[in-house]
Amino acid sequence: MRQPYQDELLDQHLRAVLGDLPAEVLAPLRQALRWVELAGGETLMTQGEPGDCLYLSISGRLRAYVRDDDGRERAVREMARGQVIGEMALFTDEPRSATVVAIRDSVLVQLSRSAFERLLGASAQASIALTRRVIQRLRKPQTAADFARPVTLALLPVTAGVDVPAFAQALAAQLRRQPGASRVCIVDAAGVEAALHASADSELEAERRIALYLDRIEAEHEFVLLLGDDGPTPWTRRCCRRSDEMLLLADADAAPVLHPIETELLMHRPGRSEAAEILVLLHPAERRCPQGTRAWLDRRPLTDHVHIRPALARDMARLARLQSRNAIGLVLAGGGARGLSHLGLLQALQAQGIEIDCVGGTSIGAVMAALIASDQPPETVVPIARRAFIGNPTGDFNPVPLLSLIRGRRLKRVMDAAAFELFGTMPDLEDLWKTCYCVASNYSQAHEAVLRRGSVSWALTASTAIPGALPPVLYGGELLCDGGTFNNFPVDVMRAQRGVGRVIGADLSYRKLRPIELDEVPSPWALLLDRLRPRGRRRYRLPSLVGYLMNVSVLYSASRQRQSRALTDLYFNPHLPKVGMLQWRRFDHIVQLGRAHAQEVLAALTPQALRPYRDAVALPPEG
Repeated sequence: MRQPYQDELLDQHLRAVLGDLPAEVLAPLRQALRWVELAGGETLMTQGEPGDCLYLSISGRLRAYVRDDDGRERAVREMARGQVIGEMALFTDEPRSATVVAIRDSVLVQLSRSAFERLLGASAQASIALTRRVIQRLRKPQTAADFARPVTLALLPVTAGVDVPAFAQALAAQLRRQPGASRVCIVDAAGVEAALHASADSELEAERRIALYLDRIEAEHEFVLLLGDDGPTPWTRRCCRRSDEMLLLADADAAPVLHPIETELLMHRPGRSEAAEILVLLHPAERRCPQGTRAWLDRRPLTDHVHIRPALARDMARLARLQSRNAIGLVLAGGGARGLSHLGLLQALQAQGIEIDCVGGTSIGAVMAALIASDQPPETVVPIARRAFIGNPTGDFNPVPLLSLIRGRRLKRVMDAAAFELFGTMPDLEDLWKTCYCVASNYSQAHEAVLRRGSVSWALTASTAIPGALPPVLYGGELLCDGGTFNNFPVDVMRAQRGVGRVIGADLSYRKLRPIELDEVPSPWALLLDRLRPRGRRRYRLPSLVGYLMNVSVLYSASRQRQSRALTDLYFNPHLPKVGMLQWRRFDHIVQLGRAHAQEVLAALTPQALRPYRDAVALPPEG
């Protein structure tokens, strides 16, 4: 039997979707709708089948998949409560364009075509409202995969000794600071039992009453935190079935073995019941760098992982930004020594109170990304980087350049030394405090390679291996080289990163067209003699061999610059006059140029334009 509050809830959703319709219009529309309940893993509609109805999601979460011509299926969208699904079917005879699956227990209402046609004859206002809805859908630009913000999060302890209630209180406090998320509710088994203390007629009726109770809580809050028990109890099972995402809370110092909650409740879920599983590794506040993350990830089919020091408010704020889809991603382009300007950008961002949650880059941008992912302040990072790079790390030229002009041993040595000084160990990418990726190019397979796991030393060496200038890196029988060949400014990768809402990008492209007033390229001897002249008296304005090779290697990436810039919310492109790609000894000058440019860009923003970035910061860094 439908509960009275369900009509109220349904009216709220209808008004949110169709506008402020009067009660006499809502009543016949409500009567035309049929309630539909789906368990996690059940299919709502299948691509290619006839479409004869639309659905409105009341609670839960669904995912849309599209099968491409090659037979591969990809996720394109996730739908949360209040979203309309399949409305085009009421106006066209075209088959369903996607397969839609419930990734958790979900409740929807259905409007069939026959009921819709009867409704049109009875209410012109309802007809206009639904038509307007379809027109808005058609006018909406097509974008990359659209994933709605999760509402219900299950907090599940997967090691002993995790204080789940205390963690929930700290997370809820930070979630309430996020835009549009002031209402956060924490629910545990005891609270539900106390609220529904009256006896039920049967076990089925009890389940129904609990489901309705949780539906109502979900409808009244922006976030609901379901606190699981410390074992695979019926309540913990219910938390798993009703959550949009599951946070698996683990003491990072415990053994990385599977917990009974995982083995009994998560490993054997119904097919396509794919609510995201996020491993949250909990560390003491004084820890310098996480270690051993690989052992945790290898045992679990995870969507993502996060390192958190619960005692630090800024770490809990970072988790809240990720879960509310307000995280800030920073993307750093490659460009040799010019990439030292990224450190100046870091200084300027911190001065404005802008916290970075995820970071990624290519070549020298990848190196700077790893430094930033250490979560150390610029006062620590910049001196370490200076000691590493000011000594000309690419100066070990190869006497027999059969594979590369530069041997690359010195560059690897200084990067490893900087990592040891910063982290106290040689971590893996997955060990870094902040989510970090490096872009390389797979020479053997001719495609872009996004590196998220593996030794930091290996990943940075691969990402910086400029073809012809530095030797490639072996990986499983294949060759990896500088990521700039395919994606020197990998903003698109950050856009697809879970939790990222805004992207800051630092581009280093500077391709200023300068005509070469020569009829033909001079002979090698003529070029050599010209190079012996003072710079101001040289006749031939041609690039050096190393500079030519480096620039040729990023030509394809340069052609994608406009697309990458369009995906960036806050764009930096510092002017670095006469700064060459190998001028490492100008470290301080390059950093200063990057800082000055960033300060200029930030100062030009209105307080309103800058506010979303500052709003994402819950508290300033401790200390």
